[in-house]
Amino acid sequence: MSLTIESVSKAFPGVQALDHVSLELRPGEIHALMGENGAGKSTLIKIITGLYPADSGRMLIDGKEVAFQSSRDAIAAGISAVHQERNLIPRFSVGENILLERLPARRGLLDRSAIHREARRYLDLLDGSIDTRAEVRTLSVAQMQIVEIAKALSLEAKYLLMDEPTASITEHEANTLFGLLKRLRDNGAAIVFVSHKLEEIFAIADRVTVLRDGKNAGAGEPMSTMTRQRLISLMVGREERILERPAREHGNTEVVLEARSLSTSLGHKHISFALHRGEILGLYGLVGAGRSELARAIVGDAKVTGGELRLKDKPVVIRDMHEALNRYRIGYISEDRKQEGLILAHSIRQNIAVTIWHRLAGALGLIAPAEEVRAVRPYVERLEIRTPSIEQIVGNLSGGNQQKVSVAKWLAANVEILIIDEPTVGIDIKTKAYLHELIHEIAAAGTSVLLISSDMPEMVALADRILVMHGMRLVGEVPNDHRYESVSKAIMNAIHAVEEDQPAAAAG
Repeated sequence: MSLTIESVSKAFPGVQALDHVSLELRPGEIHALMGENGAGKSTLIKIITGLYPADSGRMLIDGKEVAFQSSRDAIAAGISAVHQERNLIPRFSVGENILLERLPARRGLLDRSAIHREARRYLDLLDGSIDTRAEVRTLSVAQMQIVEIAKALSLEAKYLLMDEPTASITEHEANTLFGLLKRLRDNGAAIVFVSHKLEEIFAIADRVTVLRDGKNAGAGEPMSTMTRQRLISLMVGREERILERPAREHGNTEVVLEARSLSTSLGHKHISFALHRGEILGLYGLVGAGRSELARAIVGDAKVTGGELRLKDKPVVIRDMHEALNRYRIGYISEDRKQEGLILAHSIRQNIAVTIWHRLAGALGLIAPAEEVRAVRPYVERLEIRTPSIEQIVGNLSGGNQQKVSVAKWLAANVEILIIDEPTVGIDIKTKAYLHELIHEIAAAGTSVLLISSDMPEMVALADRILVMHGMRLVGEVPNDHRYESVSKAIMNAIHAVEEDQPAAAAG
């Protein structure tokens, strides 16, 4: 049974999101859907899954036209999706979220044993360490992403649509997912796979459709004949520019941030590292390693329970993120842009200006919108945020443009230390390259960067040194000469060495 999209169009106020787009999805294939941010990929998926109605065009399943009024209609037709925006209920358990569409009951009451037994089946396909009884709000962003994937898998759909499923997970977890998707494909499922990571597309996809500015730039071309340069050219209208960066040495520069045997209320033990002025210090680890949690402790969002944190060789206690920014000039770009990085109901202008309101305020503490516009507009232009107006509500932007706004507000703050957690999640290849250049530029200008990324190529491309975390501890440090094969191997060896030691220690 094939699923066919014929000449579908969709417009929003000020934006033509899709313009006569077509797509054919066949059983037993993984079909990549590619394009820059704002190209229309997520909009197309939302139309297929019944979240948006199309303005024109039609959708057919096995040659018969269908029109969904809701996501439940799509589920009933055998369509399941992992959307770019998480769709979990924070105070429900992991198991309840996974089986939300078909919660088992006994005698009119929820059968909680059955819920967690059934949810475990799907979760174990991806990550056996996540507790099905834990509330979703207690999970990391990466763990939530895995729960989203398990939820989609639990529907055992004929058509599986995956919009950036690997955005927040590491290469290790992504490879596990790829193996699973290939098995589903071989069993006859039709899978749409959206990713900005080109190496993933070439590793997993059978055919590819490319959108550019809401239109088909390529439709259903076989991956066997597709080259990287042609794919990039279809997406952005030009070939990729490869930037070669020499290794940089920062050992003799000033230490601006130091952790000495740091322990936290989140479970970190004896964390020690030093961040030098103008250095990009990478922090890599698998899901649950504690990278984002360590960043939160540094900016005062978790309690330091042992050891000490030092800024420019002076011990400090940072009580909250406001103090981190305004007293110590530390910025934090959260991996969870929707919940923490942005105010979705406010404008682009307000979201970017929020970190500099204290600088813009007049004598009475009032801020003139015109002052905000003058301060904010250069960053909108610099990051090429696609918007009809600087007053556009951030919640109406594409995921990639929301990420640009999240980055822009911290660039405007002109901090001395910038913690960047997953800087290019959901970002298209052109913007990703630009943000990589931007991170190098701000480091070269003297800003110290603590970089957290689940994207191994990104980590190897950007960091000067890479700290490796596992189980809430630092387990290694890898010097980075930007040679992917050797550096990535050294990182994974550091992780696997600890994993192998732990069973031995438990047995002893």
